[in-house]
Amino acid sequence: MEKPPTRVVTDSMIGLKMPDFARHSERVATVLGHNPSPFTGPGTNTWIVGKGRRPILLDTGQGVAIYIDLLEAALKQLSSTSELDRIVLTHAHVDHIGGVPQVFGRFGEMEVIKMPWTEHDVAAHAPITAIGHDSVIEAEDTSLRAIFTPGHSPDHLCYYLQQERALFTGDVVLGAGTTVIPDETGDLGQYMDSLRRLLELDLETIYPAHGPVIRKPKEKIREYIAHRELRERQILDALADGPLDVASIVRKIYTDVPEYLHAAAGNSVRSHLKKLSGEERVAENEGRWSIT
Repeated sequence: MEKPPTRVVTDSMIGLKMPDFARHSERVATVLGHNPSPFTGPGTNTWIVGKGRRPILLDTGQGVAIYIDLLEAALKQLSSTSELDRIVLTHAHVDHIGGVPQVFGRFGEMEVIKMPWTEHDVAAHAPITAIGHDSVIEAEDTSLRAIFTPGHSPDHLCYYLQQERALFTGDVVLGAGTTVIPDETGDLGQYMDSLRRLLELDLETIYPAHGPVIRKPKEKIREYIAHRELRERQILDALADGPLDVASIVRKIYTDVPEYLHAAAGNSVRSHLKKLSGEERVAENEGRWSIT
Protein backbone atom coordinates (compact mmCIF):
# COMPACT_ATOMS: atom_id res chain seq x y z
CA MET A 1 0.00 0.00 0.00
CA GLU A 2 1.31 3.46 -0.93
CA LYS A 3 2.08 5.85 1.90
CA PRO A 4 -0.18 8.92 1.97
CA PRO A 5 1.55 12.13 0.85
CA THR A 6 3.18 14.21 3.60
CA ARG A 7 2.76 17.49 1.71
CA VAL A 8 1.17 18.95 -1.41
CA VAL A 9 3.39 22.00 -1.94
CA THR A 10 6.87 20.55 -2.48
CA ASP A 11 8.93 23.57 -3.57
CA SER A 12 10.67 25.86 -1.10
CA MET A 13 12.10 29.35 -0.64
CA ILE A 14 15.36 27.87 0.70
CA GLY A 15 18.21 28.42 -1.73
CA LEU A 16 16.00 30.24 -4.24
CA LYS A 17 17.74 32.85 -6.42
CA MET A 18 16.02 35.81 -8.10
CA PRO A 19 17.40 38.59 -10.35
CA ASP A 20 17.90 42.10 -8.97
CA PHE A 21 15.30 43.35 -11.45
CA ALA A 22 13.52 42.04 -14.53
CA ARG A 23 10.71 42.88 -16.94
CA HIS A 24 7.84 40.39 -17.16
CA SER A 25 5.37 42.13 -19.48
CA GLU A 26 4.84 45.52 -21.11
CA ARG A 27 3.21 46.76 -17.89
CA VAL A 28 5.05 44.82 -15.17
CA ALA A 29 8.64 44.72 -13.94
CA THR A 30 10.04 43.57 -10.61
CA VAL A 31 12.78 44.82 -8.29
CA LEU A 32 14.06 42.53 -5.53
CA GLY A 33 14.00 43.92 -1.99
CA HIS A 34 17.19 42.07 -0.93
CA ASN A 35 15.84 41.09 2.49
CA PRO A 36 16.52 37.33 2.43
CA SER A 37 15.29 34.90 5.10
CA PRO A 38 13.81 31.37 5.29
CA PHE A 39 10.34 32.97 4.95
CA THR A 40 10.98 35.72 2.39
CA GLY A 41 13.29 33.64 0.18
CA PRO A 42 15.77 35.94 -1.59
CA GLY A 43 13.63 38.92 -0.59
CA THR A 44 10.38 40.77 -1.23
CA ASN A 45 9.35 41.38 -4.83
CA THR A 46 8.41 45.00 -5.45
CA TRP A 47 6.62 45.81 -8.69
CA ILE A 48 6.89 48.63 -11.22
CA VAL A 49 3.41 48.73 -12.77
CA GLY A 50 2.42 50.75 -15.82
CA LYS A 51 3.65 51.73 -19.29
CA GLY A 52 3.94 55.50 -18.85
CA ARG A 53 6.69 57.75 -17.50
CA ARG A 54 5.15 57.72 -14.01
CA PRO A 55 4.47 54.08 -13.10
CA ILE A 56 3.09 52.79 -9.80
CA LEU A 57 5.37 51.12 -7.25
CA LEU A 58 3.55 48.19 -5.67
CA ASP A 59 5.14 47.35 -2.28
CA THR A 60 8.45 48.85 -1.19
CA GLY A 61 10.51 46.12 0.45
CA GLN A 62 11.97 46.48 3.93
CA GLY A 63 14.29 49.46 3.46
CA VAL A 64 17.57 47.60 2.74
CA ALA A 65 20.23 50.07 1.58
CA ILE A 66 20.96 48.49 -1.81
CA TYR A 67 17.27 48.43 -2.82
CA ILE A 68 16.85 52.10 -3.67
CA ASP A 69 19.78 52.05 -6.12
CA LEU A 70 18.33 48.93 -7.76
CA LEU A 71 14.91 50.58 -8.02
CA GLU A 72 16.40 53.66 -9.66
CA ALA A 73 18.42 51.51 -12.11
CA ALA A 74 15.37 49.36 -12.92
CA LEU A 75 13.20 52.40 -13.65
CA LYS A 76 15.89 53.78 -15.96
CA GLN A 77 16.72 50.53 -17.79
CA LEU A 78 13.30 48.86 -17.88
CA SER A 79 10.89 51.82 -18.01
CA SER A 80 13.05 54.66 -19.40
CA THR A 81 12.05 56.92 -16.54
CA SER A 82 13.26 58.26 -13.22
CA GLU A 83 9.83 59.04 -11.76
CA LEU A 84 7.11 57.27 -9.80
CA ASP A 85 3.43 58.18 -9.61
CA ARG A 86 2.23 56.56 -6.37
CA ILE A 87 2.98 53.75 -3.94
CA VAL A 88 0.39 51.00 -3.55
CA LEU A 89 0.76 48.49 -0.70
CA THR A 90 -0.62 44.98 -0.26
CA HIS A 91 -0.42 45.03 3.56
CA ALA A 92 1.43 46.52 6.51
CA HIS A 93 4.06 43.87 7.28
CA VAL A 94 7.45 45.54 7.45
CA ASP A 95 8.99 43.72 4.47
CA HIS A 96 6.32 45.36 2.28
CA ILE A 97 5.91 48.77 3.87
CA GLY A 98 9.29 49.48 5.50
CA GLY A 99 10.88 50.93 2.35
CA VAL A 100 8.44 53.86 2.01
CA PRO A 101 10.75 56.43 3.69
CA GLN A 102 13.63 55.23 1.49
CA VAL A 103 11.54 55.76 -1.67
CA PHE A 104 10.50 59.22 -0.47
CA GLY A 105 14.13 60.11 0.17
CA ARG A 106 15.12 59.30 -3.41
CA PHE A 107 12.01 60.16 -5.44
CA GLY A 108 10.19 62.68 -3.26
CA GLU A 109 6.98 62.31 -1.27
CA MET A 110 4.01 60.77 -3.06
CA GLU A 111 0.63 59.26 -2.28
CA VAL A 112 0.70 55.94 -0.36
CA ILE A 113 -2.38 53.78 -0.88
CA LYS A 114 -3.54 50.75 1.13
CA MET A 115 -6.27 49.32 3.33
CA PRO A 116 -5.75 50.82 6.80
CA TRP A 117 -4.32 48.85 9.72
CA THR A 118 -3.61 51.80 11.94
CA GLU A 119 -1.25 50.39 14.55
CA HIS A 120 0.95 48.78 11.87
CA ASP A 121 0.73 51.49 9.20
CA VAL A 122 3.03 53.71 11.29
CA ALA A 123 5.98 51.74 9.83
CA ALA A 124 5.42 53.64 6.57
CA HIS A 125 6.14 56.98 8.30
CA ALA A 126 3.75 58.57 5.78
CA PRO A 127 0.08 59.51 5.48
CA ILE A 128 -2.06 56.66 4.12
CA THR A 129 -4.79 57.05 1.51
CA ALA A 130 -7.38 54.48 2.57
CA ILE A 131 -8.90 52.07 0.05
CA GLY A 132 -10.93 48.89 0.34
CA HIS A 133 -12.36 46.01 -1.64
CA ASP A 134 -13.16 46.82 -5.28
CA SER A 135 -11.33 50.17 -5.24
CA VAL A 136 -9.74 50.87 -8.64
CA ILE A 137 -6.36 52.61 -9.08
CA GLU A 138 -5.70 54.05 -12.54
CA ALA A 139 -2.35 54.96 -14.09
CA GLU A 140 -1.89 55.55 -17.85
CA ASP A 141 -3.53 52.55 -19.57
CA THR A 142 -3.25 50.48 -16.39
CA SER A 143 -6.03 49.59 -13.94
CA LEU A 144 -5.54 47.83 -10.60
CA ARG A 145 -8.63 46.56 -8.77
CA ALA A 146 -8.23 45.87 -5.06
CA ILE A 147 -9.48 42.51 -3.76
CA PHE A 148 -9.82 42.08 0.01
CA THR A 149 -7.98 38.89 0.98
CA PRO A 150 -7.64 38.67 4.78
CA GLY A 151 -6.06 35.74 6.57
CA HIS A 152 -2.33 36.35 6.36
CA SER A 153 -3.06 39.82 7.74
CA PRO A 154 -6.34 41.64 8.46
CA ASP A 155 -5.57 44.44 5.97
CA HIS A 156 -4.38 42.34 3.03
CA LEU A 157 -5.32 43.41 -0.50
CA CYS A 158 -4.45 41.64 -3.73
CA TYR A 159 -4.55 43.71 -6.93
CA TYR A 160 -6.06 42.54 -10.21
CA LEU A 161 -4.35 43.99 -13.29
CA GLN A 162 -7.29 44.09 -15.65
CA GLN A 163 -5.33 44.62 -18.88
CA GLU A 164 -3.31 41.41 -18.33
CA ARG A 165 -5.73 39.23 -16.35
CA ALA A 166 -2.97 39.12 -13.76
CA LEU A 167 -3.00 39.26 -9.97
CA PHE A 168 -0.49 40.72 -7.53
CA THR A 169 -1.02 38.38 -4.60
CA GLY A 170 1.23 39.86 -1.92
CA ASP A 171 1.69 37.13 0.69
CA VAL A 172 -1.54 35.25 -0.07
CA VAL A 173 0.05 33.10 -2.80
CA LEU A 174 3.84 32.78 -3.10
CA GLY A 175 6.01 31.67 -5.99
CA ALA A 176 7.51 28.88 -3.85
CA GLY A 177 6.67 27.37 -0.49
CA THR A 178 3.57 28.29 1.50
CA THR A 179 2.28 31.36 3.32
CA VAL A 180 2.72 31.90 7.05
CA ILE A 181 -0.47 32.59 9.00
CA PRO A 182 0.75 34.60 12.02
CA ASP A 183 -0.39 33.46 15.47
CA GLU A 184 -1.76 36.72 16.77
CA THR A 185 -3.08 38.54 13.70
CA GLY A 186 -3.67 35.77 11.14
CA ASP A 187 -6.84 33.76 10.55
CA LEU A 188 -6.66 30.49 8.64
CA GLY A 189 -10.41 30.30 8.07
CA GLN A 190 -10.39 33.74 6.44
CA TYR A 191 -7.29 32.76 4.48
CA MET A 192 -8.97 29.68 3.01
CA ASP A 193 -12.00 31.79 2.07
CA SER A 194 -9.66 34.28 0.36
CA LEU A 195 -8.01 31.51 -1.69
CA ARG A 196 -11.37 30.15 -2.82
CA ARG A 197 -12.52 33.60 -3.91
CA LEU A 198 -9.34 34.08 -5.95
CA LEU A 199 -10.21 30.91 -7.87
CA GLU A 200 -13.25 32.74 -9.25
CA LEU A 201 -11.09 35.34 -11.05
CA ASP A 202 -10.22 35.17 -14.73
CA LEU A 203 -6.46 34.71 -14.33
CA GLU A 204 -3.48 34.14 -16.58
CA THR A 205 -0.62 35.18 -14.29
CA ILE A 206 0.17 35.63 -10.60
CA TYR A 207 2.83 38.12 -9.53
CA PRO A 208 3.67 37.07 -5.93
CA ALA A 209 5.50 39.04 -3.25
CA HIS A 210 8.11 36.30 -2.89
CA GLY A 211 9.50 33.88 -5.46
CA PRO A 212 9.03 33.52 -9.21
CA VAL A 213 6.08 34.58 -11.37
CA ILE A 214 3.33 31.94 -11.53
CA ARG A 215 2.09 31.11 -15.05
CA LYS A 216 -0.47 28.47 -13.99
CA PRO A 217 -2.40 30.48 -11.40
CA LYS A 218 -5.47 28.29 -10.93
CA GLU A 219 -3.29 25.22 -10.50
CA LYS A 220 -1.20 27.00 -7.85
CA ILE A 221 -4.25 28.25 -5.91
CA ARG A 222 -5.80 24.76 -5.92
CA GLU A 223 -2.47 23.37 -4.72
CA TYR A 224 -2.48 25.85 -1.83
CA ILE A 225 -6.02 24.86 -0.83
CA ALA A 226 -5.20 21.14 -1.06
CA HIS A 227 -2.05 21.68 1.02
CA ARG A 228 -3.96 23.28 3.88
CA GLU A 229 -6.70 20.66 3.72
CA LEU A 230 -4.05 17.92 3.96
CA ARG A 231 -2.40 19.60 6.95
CA GLU A 232 -5.78 19.76 8.70
CA ARG A 233 -6.36 16.04 8.15
CA GLN A 234 -2.84 15.28 9.38
CA ILE A 235 -3.43 17.23 12.60
CA LEU A 236 -6.70 15.44 13.28
CA ASP A 237 -5.03 12.08 12.54
CA ALA A 238 -2.19 12.96 14.92
CA LEU A 239 -4.73 13.66 17.68
CA ALA A 240 -6.69 10.47 17.03
CA ASP A 241 -4.63 8.49 19.57
CA GLY A 242 -4.94 11.07 22.34
CA PRO A 243 -4.03 14.61 23.42
CA LEU A 244 -0.76 16.19 22.21
CA ASP A 245 1.00 19.51 22.58
CA VAL A 246 1.97 21.54 19.51
CA ALA A 247 5.61 20.40 19.49
CA SER A 248 4.52 16.75 19.48
CA ILE A 249 2.09 17.37 16.60
CA VAL A 250 4.91 19.02 14.64
CA ARG A 251 7.22 16.04 15.18
CA LYS A 252 4.53 13.63 13.98
CA ILE A 253 3.58 15.62 10.85
CA TYR A 254 6.67 17.51 9.69
CA THR A 255 8.96 14.50 9.33
CA ASP A 256 10.53 15.94 6.16
CA VAL A 257 11.28 19.40 7.62
CA PRO A 258 14.64 20.31 9.26
CA GLU A 259 14.41 20.84 13.01
CA TYR A 260 15.43 24.51 12.76
CA LEU A 261 12.13 25.11 10.92
CA HIS A 262 9.99 23.34 13.55
CA ALA A 263 9.20 26.63 15.29
CA ALA A 264 7.71 27.97 12.04
CA ALA A 265 5.88 24.65 11.55
CA GLY A 266 4.48 25.09 15.06
CA ASN A 267 3.05 28.45 14.00
CA SER A 268 1.24 26.72 11.14
CA VAL A 269 -0.08 23.99 13.43
CA ARG A 270 -1.37 26.58 15.90
CA SER A 271 -3.16 28.38 13.06
CA HIS A 272 -4.91 25.15 12.11
CA LEU A 273 -5.77 24.37 15.74
CA LYS A 274 -7.22 27.87 16.17
CA LYS A 275 -9.45 27.30 13.13
CA LEU A 276 -10.48 23.82 14.30
CA SER A 277 -11.17 25.14 17.80
CA GLY A 278 -13.45 27.82 16.35
CA GLU A 279 -15.31 25.03 14.56
CA GLU A 280 -15.52 23.13 17.90
CA ARG A 281 -13.62 20.17 16.44
CA VAL A 282 -10.69 20.34 18.86
CA ALA A 283 -10.15 21.68 22.37
CA GLU A 284 -7.12 22.66 24.46
CA ASN A 285 -6.47 21.69 28.06
CA GLU A 286 -3.26 22.79 29.79
CA GLY A 287 -1.34 23.12 26.53
CA ARG A 288 -2.47 19.79 25.07
CA TRP A 289 -4.96 19.48 22.27
CA SER A 290 -7.58 16.78 21.72
CA ILE A 291 -10.46 16.02 19.39
CA THR A 292 -13.85 17.00 20.80
